[in-house]
Amino acid sequence: MASLKDEVEVIEKEEVSSEALIYVNGVRRVLPDGLAHMTLLEYLRDIGLTGTKLGCGEGGCGACTVMISYFDHGLNKCVHSAVNACLAPLYSVEGMHVITVEGIGSRRKGLHPVQESLARSHGSQCGFCTPGFIMSMYALLRSCKAPPTEEQIEESLAGNLCRCTGYRPILDAFRVFAKTDDTLYTGQHKVGQDNGKFICPSTGKPCSCGTKSDQNGRTTTQNGASDHQYEPVSYSEIEGSRYSDKELIFPPELLRRKPTSLSLTGFGGLKWYKPLNLKHVLELKARYPAAKLVIGNTEVGIEMRLKKMQYDVLISTAQVPELNVVNVKDDGLEIGASVRLSEVLNILKKVVEERASHETSSCKALIEQIRWFAGTQIKNVASVGGNICTASPISDLNPLWMASGARFQIIDYKGNARTTLAEKFFLGYRKIDLASNEILQSIHLPWTRPFEYVKEFKQAHRRDDDIALVNAGMRVHLEEKDGDWIVADASLVYGGVAAVSLSAQRTKEFLIGKSWNKELLDSALGVLENDISLKENAPGGMVEFRKSLTLSFFFKFFLWVSQQMDGKTSFTDSILSSHLSAIEPVYRPSAIGSQDYEIIKQGTSVGSPEVHMSARLQVTGEAEYTDDVPVPPNAVHAALVLSRKPHARIVSIDDSGAKSSMGFAGIFFAKDVPGDNMIGAAIADEELFATEFVTCVGQVIGIVVADTHENAKLAARKVHVEYEELPAILSIEDAIQKKSYFSGTEKCLKKGDVDLCFQSKECERIIEGDVQVGGQEHFYLEPQCSLVYTLDSGNEVHVISSTQAPQKNQKDISHVLGLPMSKVVCKAKRLGGGFGGKETRASFVSAAASVPAYLLNRPVKLTLDRDIDMMITGQRHSFLGKYKVGFTNEGKLLALDLDLYNNGGNSLDLSLAVLERAMFHSENVYEIPNMRIKGRVCYTNMPTNTAFRGFGGPQGMIVAEGWIQRIAMELKKSPEEIKEINFQQEGATTHYSQKLDRFTLPKLWSELKQSCDFHRVREEVNQFNLQNRWKKRGIAMVPTKFGISFTTKFMNQAGALVQVYTDGTVLVTHGGVEMGQGLHTKVAQVAASAFDIPLSAVFISDTSTDKVPNSSPTAASASSDLYGAAVLDACEQIKARIAPIASTHNFGSFAELVNTCFLNRIDLSAHGFYATPEIGFDWKTGQGNPFRYFTIGAAFAEVEIDTLTGDFHTREANMMLDLGYSLNPAIDVGQIEGAFIQGLGWAALEELKWGDTAHKWIPAGHLYTCGPGAYKIPSINDVPLKMNVSLLKGASNPTAIHSSKAVGEPPFFLGSAVLFAIKDAIIAARAEAGVTGWFPLDNPATPERIRMACTDEFTSKFVTSQFRPKLSV
Repeated sequence: MASLKDEVEVIEKEEVSSEALIYVNGVRRVLPDGLAHMTLLEYLRDIGLTGTKLGCGEGGCGACTVMISYFDHGLNKCVHSAVNACLAPLYSVEGMHVITVEGIGSRRKGLHPVQESLARSHGSQCGFCTPGFIMSMYALLRSCKAPPTEEQIEESLAGNLCRCTGYRPILDAFRVFAKTDDTLYTGQHKVGQDNGKFICPSTGKPCSCGTKSDQNGRTTTQNGASDHQYEPVSYSEIEGSRYSDKELIFPPELLRRKPTSLSLTGFGGLKWYKPLNLKHVLELKARYPAAKLVIGNTEVGIEMRLKKMQYDVLISTAQVPELNVVNVKDDGLEIGASVRLSEVLNILKKVVEERASHETSSCKALIEQIRWFAGTQIKNVASVGGNICTASPISDLNPLWMASGARFQIIDYKGNARTTLAEKFFLGYRKIDLASNEILQSIHLPWTRPFEYVKEFKQAHRRDDDIALVNAGMRVHLEEKDGDWIVADASLVYGGVAAVSLSAQRTKEFLIGKSWNKELLDSALGVLENDISLKENAPGGMVEFRKSLTLSFFFKFFLWVSQQMDGKTSFTDSILSSHLSAIEPVYRPSAIGSQDYEIIKQGTSVGSPEVHMSARLQVTGEAEYTDDVPVPPNAVHAALVLSRKPHARIVSIDDSGAKSSMGFAGIFFAKDVPGDNMIGAAIADEELFATEFVTCVGQVIGIVVADTHENAKLAARKVHVEYEELPAILSIEDAIQKKSYFSGTEKCLKKGDVDLCFQSKECERIIEGDVQVGGQEHFYLEPQCSLVYTLDSGNEVHVISSTQAPQKNQKDISHVLGLPMSKVVCKAKRLGGGFGGKETRASFVSAAASVPAYLLNRPVKLTLDRDIDMMITGQRHSFLGKYKVGFTNEGKLLALDLDLYNNGGNSLDLSLAVLERAMFHSENVYEIPNMRIKGRVCYTNMPTNTAFRGFGGPQGMIVAEGWIQRIAMELKKSPEEIKEINFQQEGATTHYSQKLDRFTLPKLWSELKQSCDFHRVREEVNQFNLQNRWKKRGIAMVPTKFGISFTTKFMNQAGALVQVYTDGTVLVTHGGVEMGQGLHTKVAQVAASAFDIPLSAVFISDTSTDKVPNSSPTAASASSDLYGAAVLDACEQIKARIAPIASTHNFGSFAELVNTCFLNRIDLSAHGFYATPEIGFDWKTGQGNPFRYFTIGAAFAEVEIDTLTGDFHTREANMMLDLGYSLNPAIDVGQIEGAFIQGLGWAALEELKWGDTAHKWIPAGHLYTCGPGAYKIPSINDVPLKMNVSLLKGASNPTAIHSSKAVGEPPFFLGSAVLFAIKDAIIAARAEAGVTGWFPLDNPATPERIRMACTDEFTSKFVTSQFRPKLSV
């Protein structure tokens, strides 16, 4: 072992520091030794910069995005980059300037144009993701020499996720910074014909971003997108003189500062080194053979944080010049191992421009592959060498290095260098040809030769920022011999089919020496089929799909090469024009949208499209969420001890390891609960802490508290539990076979006589089948979080929680602590998204945290990591619907017999209410004379499923739409025709005896069909499909009818407190929670209009159980109706009191009036209340009105699919809803767009994979898709190219406040239009292959399901045309 003296000698020539200097938002900060374990995000939040959020901890959501600036001495310029602070080691930004969202603008100092534009464009709803988007855009503007293009803007946002908005308003907000017309930037402004209005260069429409006249009539010019003092953010390499006075410049000290070598430490003995030359790197590697070299920490960070791998020494090689070289040589391109991928991309683009086209085929392939590699934040820090040495079997780049014949230069600690072919570098699963004392120095990419072609391929769940399912790099070199083109050399390398990137060696050998023609293709496919083998339960699953992709990719490669050769001498094997679609490059124009609504103002504010009241706080990072609340000095952090078995008896628990862990403060189990250990949403059937048995993976056994979050997690992992495993039920089918149901959950709804109808001759046709409906993760960007603290030595308990149901938190905490509810107060300021996932499950988190808080009399904070949150808090219920439908030859529906089963999990929670709503919605909008709907809630050994936007309604409706489409196929008619002849009409009675009143669907459907020009698009789609063999388009229209009210009658009540102050301002408090849906804004508008005052005079603070008691959860889309009415009631009370004073004098202002009332001792505070009238349903009789009214809507979607890979994109989506007289049409449009994209995710992208009989490669009962790495919500790339939203005009709703209608949940189901459009496209693909008739397509329609349904000569080698990919249900 080397001595300290040795180490000093190694680095004696370098200036070594045990302190790191950084700047944060212009403030100089010296980082002490001992922080090597910290991430930049942890540091920023610890110093109070909480605008940067922790969303996932793995660089997958972008909520933690910040900008780092550093001076590149090699390039002699300042570099600005967006990075993920959650992955960046704190010391990795030494010598850099870190700018967070707080650093670019604030409410007090003024907003930056990027912030202002996003706020005004309604681009922030819950606001949790907003700072990340702001910083990604800001970093792009700072790094661009010229205003960016729209394409660059979209690419810069690819690493940012939003669950609320649907992305369209974000794109609109940032599009104004794009350069689409030079005139704005040259000063030669366009002026329109009408009134001399300035024409915006971004939108092409008249706007106020250009010339203006001041008060003296002089014309002034203002650039940018908003009426603001800022100028557009301009490019500057070093100094800040070209920015406005508010821009933060690069600190001069860092410009003058010489690079410094670092030797620092961290928790657990972690060592951090930052050498400045290759020699130092090699000597450190010799001393610490097991040390990890890091640049961006995008892989090592994941390993250490999520995979719990321990590394004692980290060596940062980011600033080693020898590893950052880029040399363009005669024989190829040399790229240093530490060069970042974003820089590699720029280099490759430059090389392609400058060199002969035939030399850069491999460069072009790498450019395309890096484009889809990851989000911008990852590419800005991840290095090419790091990606290679990770040796991931699904690496996007390694197959291309191998296929291109790249060579890797390797050097050892003595300076001995060797080279090896990339093809020989990868030895096994994450094993490489690199000794412990060697490092990868550089990559040599040879130029391609004439008639040598390299092509990249990748298929993932989602195109943007996603890991590959299967990828490939392929190369062929053709030579002309005797008038024929012969394969002189070839290489086919696949990722995602083996433990390493795999070369199809036998296929390569087969190809060489043969003519490049159709016969070669057919024969090679046969060889390739046997060359790549995957076992049935191979890790990753989807075996048939992955096998088919290996053939599809080669087929595409053959066509692409043939196209490149087309027109070459002697090459006669040209491809058919209809086959060109297989190889057309993916081109995605910028998404555009329109919003059409009428503004019906009522009073000063109601009906006006006001901006979200917290928008300006959210875009500056000043909006406070639960995890942002400052923690008291004596607080401790909590972590849960979780079950690792789906069903087992607890034999023993050994907590000695936890108790000896650093920072340990306490551990608590069921025996320590002061009150009752049993809780539950509907019935108390759920243990707070497991006692004798565990019934799912992730069930809470106990809770550990420690001085830090990381120490608490470490201690929790040291608790050893021994189990005696028991049989587990892991799916609905298992539950049905074993008759595993929750007692008392069997429900039935009847209408007419189903059996008699089926037996009669009326039913000319009868079909039977089933529909599997996949679950969905809420993926709210803000994880579950609770801060619990005591007052008066434990006499009172207060909790700040990210909950939709403060009263439920209050009740559960009082229950487990044995306290009266009057001594428990729950507060919720705002949520970073909820969608139902924080209705009942948040109270479980708070109740667990309350036990140590109460017993220790110390504040306890419990924040769930993303993977834990996803694993234990439940999802949307998966469903199984078994149907039998009778109908006429014309398609008229006569009878429906339906059995519905949902997967409740291991406790009842809200599963019965979810099932009931699914049963209510099981006819969607169709008139069926005879119906019998039966339902059961299945008990399984899975975490309890819970509420999610739509609450069972979408599951019931998607089953209905499934059999509607099957009827259409049976009768060879369009689904739209079947729907239209079966629509319910005004005055119709549902199968639960409710009469339809003001049923606007026929009018709405007709208007939507006309506005999207359905028949013309149908013809265009048909024509496209005739002309294209391998790409198909499809269209669909889907209606919805969503009942508004809680189906449990007593929950339809609301309270509010309105207080008027003598300055004329109003404070409103109500029982609803703001979670991005704009509830507070709408309620404030109601109050403003009631008092005839401006909206700015009304303020809504947090929701608290000590102000408004006994509130129902903010759910069921009914909150605006309920709390708006309660606030209006309170306002009317106050107005009645002040009316006598108001009538005596003509007051100049509301403030003058209320001050006079105060002087006359009139009460200016009132409690309002509202209970929804005329509702209630009796399940015993099947009679009643479960809903106050219905929100009606419909959607049209057009998609295009790649039949060879299953890839798809939505070309157009049009939505129309009847929302009565909207309280705020801008907020409502935002809700529609966000719900549609979330529904699109459920229908076509988001797949939960559990360890069940369908996925035996996953441990039993475990969730595989427990983070953004494996679970894919829609990204900005999944937005329809055209997205149009319309609100039905002239349709009032007298049954709700100000004639409005609820909007939160109803649009969600409209996203299924994409699923049915995909199915329409698949039908065309199957027809071309000669396959007709019904086939199953479960949701989500992932690439696997799309591709395997498109039966052709490639899939038929592995499956039949009725193949149904496995789904966790």
